[in-house]
Amino acid sequence: MTTRILIIEDETTIAQLERDYFELNSFSVDLCHSGTEGLELALHSDYDLVIIDLQLPGMNGFDLCSQIRQAKEVPILIVSAKKEEIDKIRAFNLGADDYITKPFSPSELVARAKAHLTRYERLLARQQHAQKSEIQIRGLVIDQTARRVHVRNQEVIFTTREFNLLKFLASHPNRVFSKNELFERIWGMDSSGDIATVTVHVRKLREKIEIDPSNPQYIETVWGAGYRFTV
Repeated sequence: MTTRILIIEDETTIAQLERDYFELNSFSVDLCHSGTEGLELALHSDYDLVIIDLQLPGMNGFDLCSQIRQAKEVPILIVSAKKEEIDKIRAFNLGADDYITKPFSPSELVARAKAHLTRYERLLARQQHAQKSEIQIRGLVIDQTARRVHVRNQEVIFTTREFNLLKFLASHPNRVFSKNELFERIWGMDSSGDIATVTVHVRKLREKIEIDPSNPQYIETVWGAGYRFTV
C-alpha cells in the first residue's frame, strides 16, 4: 500500500520541492497552501504523515498541529523558518513529532519522515498486540500476557488456577462446559482431586468479579449441564 503524505505549505516552490523528493521515494503526496484547507484535508482523509509550515494563511501551523493531533494519531513534522527554541518547544508541546528549520535538505526531510513512519508502525503493532492479549467484557479486563485482571477499573488478585479458569471461560463466551470438561482442561486429566473443586473455584471467581455473586452476570450456571461465560 502506498504511503500517503499531506504537505501544508504556502510557499509553492518549497511545497513542490518537498513533493518531488517524496514522490521520488514512492510516496503519494497531496499539497495545500492554507491552514484551513489543510485542516479539512487532514481530518477527513487518511494520511500516514502530515508536514506543516507554521506561517500559513487562514490558520497558523501551531493551531493546525494542535487540532490534527487531537483528532489523529499520525506523525506530524513541522518545517519552518522560525528558529527560536520557544517555537520548537511550543510545537512539540502541541503534538509535533519533529521540527526542521528552513533552509533544509530535502533528503534529510524524507529520511526523518521515514524514521517517524517506522516508529509509528512499530507503536501500532505493539498496541495491536496488546489489544489481542486482552479480553474485555463489560468492565472486566483480562490481560493474558501479564496475567492480571481488572474488574470495574480495580485490579483483583487471582490464584493461578482461578486465573486459568477465568481466562478459559472468557475465551469461549456463551459456550457451556460441564464440570468434567473444566476439570480436565484446567486441572488436567491426570490431576488428583475432586471434581467438586470446579464448583469451589467458580464460586470464588463470582465473589471476585460479580457485583452480586448470588445473581451472576458473567459466569452463569446452566442447570444439569455446567457453566457458561455470558457476554
